[in-house]
Amino acid sequence: MNAHKSIIVTIEKQRSRLVALDNSGKDWTSEIYFNTRKSAYNSNMALERTIGKNNKVFWRRVSLDLFDIPVIPITDESIEAPEGHKEIVDFIHGSYSLKPKGLAMAELKWKYLVRSAVRGKNILMTGPAGCGKTMAAKSLVHALDRPDFYFNLGATQDPRSTLIGNTHFDNETGTYFSKALFVKAISTPNAIILLDELSRAHPDAWNILMTVLDEGQRYLRLDEADGSETINVAEGVTFVATANIGNEYTSTRVMDKALMDRFIIVEMDVLDAEEEHGLLKYMFPHINDELLQPVAEIAHLTRIESLSESGKITSGVSTRTSVEVSGLLFDGFKLAHAAEVCIYPQYSNDGGVESERTYIKQLVQKYISDGSSDDLFNEDEIQRSNEGTSS
Repeated sequence: MNAHKSIIVTIEKQRSRLVALDNSGKDWTSEIYFNTRKSAYNSNMALERTIGKNNKVFWRRVSLDLFDIPVIPITDESIEAPEGHKEIVDFIHGSYSLKPKGLAMAELKWKYLVRSAVRGKNILMTGPAGCGKTMAAKSLVHALDRPDFYFNLGATQDPRSTLIGNTHFDNETGTYFSKALFVKAISTPNAIILLDELSRAHPDAWNILMTVLDEGQRYLRLDEADGSETINVAEGVTFVATANIGNEYTSTRVMDKALMDRFIIVEMDVLDAEEEHGLLKYMFPHINDELLQPVAEIAHLTRIESLSESGKITSGVSTRTSVEVSGLLFDGFKLAHAAEVCIYPQYSNDGGVESERTYIKQLVQKYISDGSSDDLFNEDEIQRSNEGTSS
């Protein structure tokens, strides 16, 4: 049986007194009001000691079954770890080699992500748009080599249809119920289920997920009617959700605190200029390094500006956008043209010379020269690639 660390007392009638005793036989009667003891006794329930605000002690009624849960004694004897624990620990701490090089994620956070998945936690990936949340979640799936299912909750118009299913009519068989793919997903042992854009989901989706994600429940009811089928979440299923948290994101909702409490949170880091540059160099090795550096610096400076109290823009250039700009450079576009189609449309033109778009244009202009397209590709790198191919 599991241990219970709280103080639980049962109420016994001794002659004319209602006595409160814990598992060790200690008498708590003097600390509990008579009416509280009487109410618990008449309801055939136990009482649990709880510490509230300002360290105020109060007693609440709980199931009598909790009184029978023993407290684990503290001993000096060493207890062996469960079988297989060392293998799990070795896998977690050796897992950084499984992280794709194209995913910019600190070693500690990657290991925490892997550990949480191995232990069957509900994981919520947070961070600004374009920082790699979904990529990290998908990388986790590949690293663990488990069955996986993907659901974009931000694009779901009918949560009940997506998560539970629909009733259909057929001329031959009549009315029948078709279960959603999500039902199959939660019924698949050891599956990893990606819940993308959870912060943009309809509140009905959150309500449906409440029991599914709750550690003490883990089930999905197909209908609210009495006797309706209940689907239990299979053993080893891990849920990984992504969320953009902040007022700057369109269509995001303030997530319910009860829903948030069902997750452990892995926050994606926003890259600095050096890290962004390193990522772009890895993804586009054939582009001259001097052309990638401005892209990384522009992204970094916009992020700093957006976080400033008196910032002239509300959001920075995402890593997703800097990768797209670099892709255009690879395909022969100048930085000025890449910024015109990738960066400027993300910023408002309202306010004329004081607008966000004006600020971005002025920032980008500092990195644009007439020779920005010269020596576009790293000739030494291409030559080495060609030599490797010919050999």
